[in-house]
Amino acid sequence: MAELVVALDFPTKESALEMAQSLKGTATWMKVGLELYTTAGPEIIYELRKLGFRVFLDQKFMDIPNTVQGAVRSAVRAGADMITIHTCGGRRMMEAARKGLEEGAADTGRSPLLLGVTVLTSMTEDDLVLPEGMTVPTLALQYAKAARECGLTGVVCSGHEVESIKSACGDDFVCLTPGIRLASADDDQRRVMTPAQAVAAGSNYLVAGRPITKADSPRDAATLFLEQMAAESL
Repeated sequence: MAELVVALDFPTKESALEMAQSLKGTATWMKVGLELYTTAGPEIIYELRKLGFRVFLDQKFMDIPNTVQGAVRSAVRAGADMITIHTCGGRRMMEAARKGLEEGAADTGRSPLLLGVTVLTSMTEDDLVLPEGMTVPTLALQYAKAARECGLTGVVCSGHEVESIKSACGDDFVCLTPGIRLASADDDQRRVMTPAQAVAAGSNYLVAGRPITKADSPRDAATLFLEQMAAESL
């Protein structure tokens, strides 16, 4: 069954932990992105794990291979359960990231999921310079195939691309889908899906932030997400 990940996009460690505490007993995964990690550092991973959550460290690493290898190794040592890199960093970088994961696993006895970001769900063809005839789904599939060949666990992609990626890369290839919305929303996400649609498409992990954390009752919102996901899984 697909799992829900709540994005803790908060400016302080205190506000993020307060939200996480209020969601105990609903989602079991929390996402730490750029804003929160920059202000709170690796300690936020420890604090969330202490509360009983699994931690998705969404830093989207992209740099020279040696730098990304070290960053992934450090992320594993810090306790992350899921880590992201950018597939557009190229094959050598993705292979170095996998090596960093293996090194961190050897140190800790833990082997987190390593996912490659294909095309951000905030982007459409209008935001990209694509070769003639290429579409965003085609590009995402191309990146996913490369990620599979480089030994990554899976990819981050829109729910609209999951079916083709699973078909090409196998059902065991993990697809994490951001931009999950209960209904249409006026924000910076574009290629979005509802929880039920994403589960039906085959997504393994669904990420939702503002629709839960900005709701009048975040706990009720998270519960509604989980109910819609479970209904589609029956």
